Amino acid sequence: MKNNEELQKDVQDAIKWEPLLNAAEIGVTAKDGVVSLTGVVDTYAKKMEAEDAAKRVIGVKALVEKIEVKLPSAWTKTNAEVAKEVLVALKSNWSVPADKVTVKVEDGWVTLDGELPWNYQKEAAKSAVNYLTGVKGVTNNIKIKSDVHDAIEKEDVVAAIARSWSIDDSDISVSVSGTSVTLTGTVNSWYQKEEAGRIAWKTPGIWSVKNELAVDYEYAFD
Repeated sequence: MKNNEELQKDVQDAIKWEPLLNAAEIGVTAKDGVVSLTGVVDTYAKKMEAEDAAKRVIGVKALVEKIEVKLPSAWTKTNAEVAKEVLVALKSNWSVPADKVTVKVEDGWVTLDGELPWNYQKEAAKSAVNYLTGVKGVTNNIKIKSDVHDAIEKEDVVAAIARSWSIDDSDISVSVSGTSVTLTGTVNSWYQKEEAGRIAWKTPGIWSVKNELAVDYEYAFD
């Protein structure tokens, strides 16, 4: 099992391995599987890269992210300029239905609202914004309201998760209530938790996923 120092070093190495982040000043602390990230970066994309890199490290059970985005003066844009570029990026992304997402920008922070039928479209909307110059952060408030009216079958979700080679589903429980799916149990990595959630989100007719899976690296060795 990893001690705090080993986990801290692994996360530090994972962050440095990312091309966008090899020169970034990001502080890492680790205690009992909880990793905290601090520091300042010059783009929101770097902030997201650091978070994603940390999540992929085996042994990370939870993440506290306090990285600040400070744009160089040459990259600073007005809220109107950022909003215009966000709208263009959304329109250019084929995964995002036209005129279904509204945009608000305050001090470089982008808030996305609206309703879409599929979660992959919600994720695509945020991804379209992440790398835009002038963006300091993104709040994705888009709601999922499926156009599909098929009843969600618990067995279909269970089978879909079981088909994934990357997930140990031996301690994953699925429950269905109306248009909502809840995942409970334990997995041995953050990646497995998020992957199980992504798979559940692909269920026809789904409106929400409550991903309550616990991450416990030691679980893999029990």
